[in-house]
Amino acid sequence: MNTVIIQYNAGNIQSVLYALERLGATATVTDNIDTILAADKVIFPGVGEASTAMHYLKQRGLDEVIKNLKQPVFGICLGMQLMCNYSEENNTNCLGIFDEQVKLFSPNDPSLKVPQIGWNTISNLKTTLFNGVHENSFTYFVHGYYATIGDHTIATTNYVQPYSSALQKNNFYGVQFHPEKSATVGAQIIQNFLDITC
Repeated sequence: MNTVIIQYNAGNIQSVLYALERLGATATVTDNIDTILAADKVIFPGVGEASTAMHYLKQRGLDEVIKNLKQPVFGICLGMQLMCNYSEENNTNCLGIFDEQVKLFSPNDPSLKVPQIGWNTISNLKTTLFNGVHENSFTYFVHGYYATIGDHTIATTNYVQPYSSALQKNNFYGVQFHPEKSATVGAQIIQNFLDITC
């Protein structure tokens, strides 16, 4: 299987590669459009800031490429947020694959720190992305912005308020948490993505 990780100016690529290696899988890291189009599976990772990342994607024509991919695509953290319509982070128009909006956490409780960093549960799990994953399993989060709950929500998490911890539309999947840092639960989710057939 030919798996590609999209290279752009947002981190966590190395940890995703290590997670794939632990599953016996390999991937090519690239921003080459032809290589991305030819892949069987595409992973769109991300740690960083929305407007800078979108600017980089647009400069290289990757924004249109990603939106039109037909194979399974897996957005992680910022990658998932960039697949939404809009982010409050620097007033950024995103890829518009998912209808949901990305908003800044605004807790009334001072004990709830922003960004959310650490383990939290995922619930209301839907689709084959969560095959073999139990309700209320713990995954690892690092984020100050969240995707609203909407028609494409396939998992929810509660921090400050309920939000989408995973989204799916057609061949596009996204998770807010870091499956590559989420131990056996994360490994199962990555394997489930690799097993998806369109």
